[in-house]
Parts: sequence; C-alpha cells; structure tokens
Amino acid sequence: MKLHRLSCNGTPMQESEREQEGGQSEENDSETALVSDSVPVRPETSAESAVVPAVIVNEELDRKETDSEWKLIKEPTQAAKVFKENLLREHATGKPLRMKMDVRDSEEDRERELLLFYKQQQEWACPLHCTLVGDVAIGEGVMRYFMTTIISKLQFGFSLDLGGMGRTLLFEGEPDHLVPAASEALIESNLFRVAGRMLGHTFLHDGPHVTGLSPAVIHVLFNGDPEMATVVTEECPDLHIRSIIELLEHEDLTPEQKDTVSDLSMSWDLPAVTKTNRRWLHNKLLLHAVVGRTMRQIKQLRKGLKDVMVWPLLTSRPDVVPLLFPKMAEMQFTPQMLLEKITWPVEDSDDEDFDLDTTCRITGFLRMFIETASSGTLAQLLTFWVGWEMLPPELRVEISGGTLPTSSTCFETLKLPAHFKLYMDFEKALVAAIKSTGFGLV
Repeated sequence: MKLHRLSCNGTPMQESEREQEGGQSEENDSETALVSDSVPVRPETSAESAVVPAVIVNEELDRKETDSEWKLIKEPTQAAKVFKENLLREHATGKPLRMKMDVRDSEEDRERELLLFYKQQQEWACPLHCTLVGDVAIGEGVMRYFMTTIISKLQFGFSLDLGGMGRTLLFEGEPDHLVPAASEALIESNLFRVAGRMLGHTFLHDGPHVTGLSPAVIHVLFNGDPEMATVVTEECPDLHIRSIIELLEHEDLTPEQKDTVSDLSMSWDLPAVTKTNRRWLHNKLLLHAVVGRTMRQIKQLRKGLKDVMVWPLLTSRPDVVPLLFPKMAEMQFTPQMLLEKITWPVEDSDDEDFDLDTTCRITGFLRMFIETASSGTLAQLLTFWVGWEMLPPELRVEISGGTLPTSSTCFETLKLPAHFKLYMDFEKALVAAIKSTGFGLV
C-alpha cells in the first residue's frame, strides 16, 4: 500500500485580501505572523557577520521559491497537489489531530462526534490520526471512511435534527444548483463555518467532494461580485418563492398575481411590480432568493475554508476551484474508468492457489458486473473497495476461499470468493456486500 503523504515544504501563509462586513473585518481571529524576516546585524569586526546573514538570505529565497512553485504549475491538479504537500509538511511536527468514532454508537451520536471535532479551533494542517472504535479496520482506510462519512453528511444531510425540521440539510435544491439552506438555526449555530472546515479538510487530504453546488454561490464564495452572479430559476430551492418569481415571466398578470409578486418584493425591500420593471424585478428577486438569502452562510463557509489554510490556493488559482466543487455530471463513474485501474490476479501470485478456470470465471463475473452497472452502483462498489468514491492509481483483485465478497480498503483490494458457479449468484452476493454497513475486512 502506498503510504499517505503527510509532509511537504511550506511556510506560514497570510491572507492578502480583507473583506468588509458592515464596515468591519470579516475575520476577528486572524493569525499573527509567526516569524520575523529581520536578521540582527553584528559588528563588522566579526567574521561571522559577513557569512551568516548571506546564508540565511539564500535559505529564505530557496524556501520562498518552493512556496510559490504551485503558482507556476500549469496543471491545476498538480498545482493543488504541490500546495497541499507544502502545507502538510510545514505542519508535520505540529500537534496531531485525533478524530475518533465508535461504530457501535447510534448514527446521531457519531454525527455529534464529527460536529464536535470540527467546531474546535485547531491547526487543521497538522497530522491527522483517525480511530474507528469497534471495527477491525486499521490504517489509511480508516481515514477514507471518515472523509467519506463527512462528505456524505454534507451532501445528503445529517440525521440530527439541528434546525427543527427533522433531518438536517446544509445544502438544498436541484443537482448542480445546490445552495446553502436558509435556516436561522443553522446560521446561529455557525454550522456553515463547520461545513467549510469539513470541505477544506477533506480537500487537503485528497478526499471526496460535495458535488453540484450552484455556480452563483461558488462565484460569490470566492469574492465575486454578487450583482454579477449568473442566477437561474433552478437555483431557487424554495418552490413557493420560485413559483412567484416565475409569474413575472408571463405576458400578463392578474390583479391577484400582481399582489402576490408585490407582497414578496416589498418584504425584501424591493418595489412593487409595474409594467415597466417586470424584467428588472424578476432578476432582483431571483438574485435575492439565491444569493441574498445565503450571504451569511457563504461568509461562514469562506471562514471555514480559511481556517484550513487552503484559501490562498483557491483564490490565487481559480482553475483549482472546480476540483473542490465539481459538477454532479463530472463525478459520474463509467465502467471503463474502473476497468482500466484494475490489476487482475496472476498465476504466480502468492495468494491462495486456485486453478486458472476458477480465476477466469470469477474475474469474468466481476468484469460483467462492472460493464453492466449504473454509475451509482459503480460508486457504491468503489466505496466498498477502497473506502470512498475516489479512484486510486490501482485497484487490486484477489480470489479467496471466503463465503462473501470482502475488501481490504487500506490495500485497495477486493477479495472475491471462488465458489460461485453462476453469475446470478455472484451478482446477488456482490450487491449485498456493497450495500452492507460493514467496513474493512468484514
């Protein structure tokens, strides 16, 4: 197994931009400079004075060149990789972050543990140690499980009732048009800053991503002018509000429809509808419904990303932003994507001995399963196989003497029993395995 790299070359970074919120700085907890660039000058009679400062300057120049290397790399994926490696190496000797979860606890209790962890003020680039209590899984696969769980909660919601509405959704709306939920309870609890930390932390450790966020929200999140955001009706998650705004697209409005539109517009400090302002009012209402009602959430998300110290990368390299917030369509898996990564069993393998016919039959079943599976099923298979919905450089397959398919996520290895004679039986067992709640060597 390739060890996860947790070290790289970097220096403390300071944010270059300042944002205003009601005339005040958005951040009240910005970090101070950690070191001084000044070097004390010793008397000219000292022989050391002619040498030591020059060495220090050269070292600092080399360090700065390494720090800025990611800015010059053309490929955004590689630029992000170098930046994250630098940041992790800079904090490699810091106090480790210890994330723990007990799989025997209820889902709500596990969610509380995650939220409590990310509510703390920490140096998020320090080494991460993950412990899964109550499960035999160890190693890198455990971190993948945590990262997958975090993104799953952000994408599909928490079971905890945090906003008085049952299941808690932090993002709502249609695919590729998701916006932060307009919940006062979530805003007052600062949960979107927690979400920003989660997003930045999983990104820092090459984890999965939240997909389908509204382009307008992404535009504003990274300091774009709200008035310049391109907003479409699909980005308004409140269907009642959307239906009112869509009334302005009609040729004529009845008196009742005019009253309905005017009631909404005036509640948002906008004028009542007239014959001459319908198009303008349509755009203003839509912009407020999507951006205006989510500005506080967006600011919290921004703070969370800054907490994890990935902000300089995302603002200096806009081409990296789609890596953090990919579109839903870009995350669709195809059979070929998986098949080209698989390393199939070979005859001289040190694993259990199975004849060639058995090996070919079982691997053929797997190939047939992958070639006929939907994108969603392939995502489930990949999660069962390696621990998250991220394709590693290599996927390994072994033939085993077990009863059901199992996986060793740390070693990115899928273990398939040799006893299946019919594809129907193989498919049924594999579907049952990938839909199970077990983890690791189950």
